[in-house]
Amino acid sequence: MQRPVEQGAVSLNGYTIQPLQSFEIAARVLSVEHYSMDREADLSPVDLALGWGRLSDSQVLKSIDITQGNRFYFWRVHDYPVSREEIENSSANMHMVPADAGVKRALMSVRKGQIVKIQGWLIEARAQDGWRWRSSLTRNDDGPGACELVYVREIHVE
Repeated sequence: MQRPVEQGAVSLNGYTIQPLQSFEIAARVLSVEHYSMDREADLSPVDLALGWGRLSDSQVLKSIDITQGNRFYFWRVHDYPVSREEIENSSANMHMVPADAGVKRALMSVRKGQIVKIQGWLIEARAQDGWRWRSSLTRNDDGPGACELVYVREIHVE
């Protein structure tokens, strides 16, 4: 769920974080990828590929091969358990930006198959040298620029 947000920019690790939308999601973790070497790792040490709706159903997921790498999420099927459109619109790679050390610990311990509830903001991050990273604001896009950049204020793992 997304809603307008009235929060102004905040600072994190030398970056300016501009909230774009309030964001919350409950989803199954399809894959987890940790990062430490790219510039984005300063903000986002982990990406979660998440699935909701029928893309959180274990029976459906049995037929989908899921991988992550280089800040992208990839899926492959031999026989579609649901439509291509449903796979694309009910799953996403999300770059997680922890709001504090406790949230970071929780995010770093998330494992494939778990159900997570995440609350925070979709954001744009900027640096003084002109670098910027902006979240997608829709779940029905794909390809470069389609990932969500999530400033995680709370995470609960079931």
